[in-house]
Amino acid sequence: MADAPRATLIVFTRAPRLGTVKRRLARDIGTVEASRFHRTCIDRLMRTVGRDRRWRTVLAVTPDETARGAAPWAGRQARQPQGRGDLGARMVRALRRGGPVVIVGSDIPAMRPAHVAAAFRALGHADLIFGPAADGGFWLVGTSGRRPLPPGLFAGVRWSTAHALADARATIPSRWGVACVATLDDVDDIRAWTRWRGDAA
Repeated sequence: MADAPRATLIVFTRAPRLGTVKRRLARDIGTVEASRFHRTCIDRLMRTVGRDRRWRTVLAVTPDETARGAAPWAGRQARQPQGRGDLGARMVRALRRGGPVVIVGSDIPAMRPAHVAAAFRALGHADLIFGPAADGGFWLVGTSGRRPLPPGLFAGVRWSTAHALADARATIPSRWGVACVATLDDVDDIRAWTRWRGDAA
């Protein structure tokens, strides 16, 4: 019997270049503080979920050229370019790598290894899973890899809005098994950032 494919965690992130990350948040807290927060999140993720041996962790980065060469902010983590297209197209491409795959964002300070482990367990009985975000989007999406992804997955999703999760679910055929895991905050605006600061104090 062939070995089961190893679970893969893919962290979608942007290279931490000043003025290019967390731009919506930067309008309220400034580009320097927003960049510092972004780096803090990546570092924390790599020290926690990135070192867990229950899954392989890969950084999917943009711009694509930052996936090559030395990157002190990424340590020795495996990296791959996100490639072209909108967020949906880039995620679909990553989900097609085979085996159970979970994608998370890099701006989820409350995420812990237990959340990722729960997501992979949920893929034992679901075709697709989501981790809802408090703002109506989602911080996690995963596929079991047991069947090809449906055509049109994530087409027309209104990203960065309160409709993102509902739109994404609407692109999934009714015969597919879909499950949700824990709801967490993705820190994109001043309200979420203020809550994070309070929790971290």
